[in-house]
Amino acid sequence: MTLLEIDNKAVIPPPPTAAAPVAPAAVGSGEPGPDQIWQESASRLLARLKTKIGGLTTAESRSRLALYGANDASDVKTVPLWRQFLVRFENPLIIILLIASGVSAVTGGAASFVVIAVIVMLSVVFDFVQDVRAQNAVASLRASVSVQATVRRDGVAVSVPISQLAPGDIVELVAGDLVPADSRLLESRDLYVNQALLTGEPYPAEKSVSDTASGEENPAGASNVVFAGTSVISGTATILICRTGSRSALGQLATSLAEKPPATDFALGIRRFSMLIMRFTVVLIVFVLAVNVWLARPVLESILFAVALAVGLTPELLPMIVTVTLARSAMQMAKRKVIVKRLSAIHDVGAMNVLCTDKTGTLTEAKIKLLRVIDGSGAESPNAFSYAYVNSKFETGIKSPLDEAILSARPFDMAGFKKIDEAPFDFERRRVSVLVEHGGKRGLFVKGAPEDMLRLSKQYQDADGVVKGLNADRRADIQATLDGLGAQGFRALGIASRLADSTAATANQDRAVITDETDMVFAGFAVFLDPPKASAGATIRDLEKAGVAVKLVTGDNELVSRHVFAEIGVPVTGVLTGEALDRISEEALIGQLPRTNLFCRINPQQKHRILLAIKRRGDVVGFLGDGINDAPALHAADVGISVEGAADVARAAADLILLEPNLAVVGDAVAAGRAAVQNVTKYVLMGASSNFGNMFSMAGATLILPFLPMLPIQILLNNLIYNISEVAIPFDNVDPETVVNPIKWDIKLIERFMLVFGPVSSIFDFITFYAMLFFFHAGEALFQTGWFIESIVTQTLVVFCIRTRRLFFRSKPGEFLTVMNIAAVAVAIGLPFLPWGVGVWFGFVAPPPSFFVFLVIATLAYLGLVEISKLLFYRFTSGTRPSAAK
Repeated sequence: MTLLEIDNKAVIPPPPTAAAPVAPAAVGSGEPGPDQIWQESASRLLARLKTKIGGLTTAESRSRLALYGANDASDVKTVPLWRQFLVRFENPLIIILLIASGVSAVTGGAASFVVIAVIVMLSVVFDFVQDVRAQNAVASLRASVSVQATVRRDGVAVSVPISQLAPGDIVELVAGDLVPADSRLLESRDLYVNQALLTGEPYPAEKSVSDTASGEENPAGASNVVFAGTSVISGTATILICRTGSRSALGQLATSLAEKPPATDFALGIRRFSMLIMRFTVVLIVFVLAVNVWLARPVLESILFAVALAVGLTPELLPMIVTVTLARSAMQMAKRKVIVKRLSAIHDVGAMNVLCTDKTGTLTEAKIKLLRVIDGSGAESPNAFSYAYVNSKFETGIKSPLDEAILSARPFDMAGFKKIDEAPFDFERRRVSVLVEHGGKRGLFVKGAPEDMLRLSKQYQDADGVVKGLNADRRADIQATLDGLGAQGFRALGIASRLADSTAATANQDRAVITDETDMVFAGFAVFLDPPKASAGATIRDLEKAGVAVKLVTGDNELVSRHVFAEIGVPVTGVLTGEALDRISEEALIGQLPRTNLFCRINPQQKHRILLAIKRRGDVVGFLGDGINDAPALHAADVGISVEGAADVARAAADLILLEPNLAVVGDAVAAGRAAVQNVTKYVLMGASSNFGNMFSMAGATLILPFLPMLPIQILLNNLIYNISEVAIPFDNVDPETVVNPIKWDIKLIERFMLVFGPVSSIFDFITFYAMLFFFHAGEALFQTGWFIESIVTQTLVVFCIRTRRLFFRSKPGEFLTVMNIAAVAVAIGLPFLPWGVGVWFGFVAPPPSFFVFLVIATLAYLGLVEISKLLFYRFTSGTRPSAAK
């Protein structure tokens, strides 16, 4: 990789505490043998793995993939569809229900058993189909941005997902690639690898081809092997894949430290709500069963009723609703050029209120052009250009946009130049050096952060190539030239050189000190222009209106960054430089965060520190980065965001992948994430009101009625019709004002909502009970039919009130939601009138016409009371929204 941290392409490892060093057992132990791939000769490994330098054939790769499994360190195997289907029957309530209905069939209730079995099967199939469709949609999106590897198949280099690699594959690596598996080097050139994930070492490790390697005590120190999960900083290599998936060092480390990732606030909220409903349900079922037994009702029928009631009151559809809603949101984001890799990140995007980003490609056009190469006084310098060109040409790391701009500016004759060695870029040094030979002489050509180049130089070269001493006055003049460039918005690279001894074989003799990069001759600056995006200012203002504060975290200096802010019309509220950041405490940093929106000359460790400080304030932070050095920050953020053309390690670490580097796309993702959370919350609020209300209603009815208020099969049918109608919630519209601010899950609001609207639902259930008994003088069948119809009608139509904070007629519901809920009402009303005695199967009888007059009046009154209660609820629950947002 070349220079400048502003390009975000160099590696910075996670903190050493992020992972313990690899134990020898993780990569092989005991006597030298097949597992110790760093000790075997390359020829023996090729023979043992039955492969050749041209790679495997397609047929061989398929058979080995089938034998060894996917190259996935987490070793998560895909659950077969039949298993996913059958696991849905592991629900204890469904098992008890089927057993009880089976006993009923044996004792003469065959019709009830058939109806219950069909209803249960329909419910399970419905849930299974919806869930699998959602999973497939998300898997397809993830596959579209999967990390690829260049592998030799049938003697030809092709690109395949790293999950499709198997032992024996021959893979080609370049700077910026993830190492896909534990592998032996077959060829390499200037190869440096970041393996901090396994060793905790902050500096890149140099790797080279060798048949003998040290590192028996710590295999990660062996120079002739590379391990899965590490990344290439610079150079190229050809490797032999030896261990994949869980057999790799990373896989064994992951297994030994196997833990589920911490649940998000959203997942915890869903779980708490489900457990809340389950606790109430268990208490109610025990109560209902005890009352029925006490009243000497048939035990089998009472058990069936209690279990059916538990199934009906349990929000068993909630996981599917969540999955379908988030999957649909992921599909919508894909249309807006955002690929979601982790579904729960959709909630995090909706809750995000701080976004940290670099400016290249987001605030600027990322069309970097080399304007000129000058000496310290501002005059054109052919010598400085030649040093920069040779450095960029010979550099084996990732070619940054600055390198590309240098190499494409104008041709330079490289005849006679020979590369001897290279010290690749890292963020501690902020520069890259190339040792070259030309005309029998050797020299070190260096380019990097301009301040560092000036600091490390003791002499300077003027435009004519004359070398002079660099005194304090001249340093001040050169610094003034640099400041002037920054004030005009130009980016600059410092260029320096140094003569080397003709016997010098390496760019540095001591990696820790980089002794060659001292006492240099300052040559000048390469000056670049990256114009700001015309839309960047408006996009930032739109995000801030949506409650997302945008903070620029860049490697550029303050003058350049301020100029960009001025060009896009965004005020700088506060500035913190990397140098200043190193001098302040964590508490001081947290105190400065609210008023600081510009962080300059920031290295990767400092990015990580900034993000952790923002999270400590209680904010939900997103980070937009595209380089291998951004991986720690992407992991630290609540929402890691990268772009399609980013380095492999950045895309692997990110939760969202932008198909174009544009902040406006992030704004679209924020809106889609908030809408998804809104729609999930609608189902939760529906369950909180109707389920809690039904509990009270059922308990009361059990006490006052001499018969069951609803037959078990009627409860199950009610639940099936209701669930099918509610599957349309993920496709509902959301009111624009509900996605204006960040949304965080608020279980307390849901609990309050349940306690208010549950009793409102029960009031009308009891009114229905009274009307059926005293107005219609209903017997058992008519009572059960009447309550079944009233329950479905009110339970489904109330969604039009609960789905919005507005008056229901001022918010347009989704067409699918409208159709499904009206259809549910029509089915419930029509069931008792179906021909061929279908209604009789479920114990229904045709209600009198007067019942439907009552139904219309009761339903309108119920919806009216819900509307009044809703207005009062949100008026006294200040600062909340009906989406459980805060």
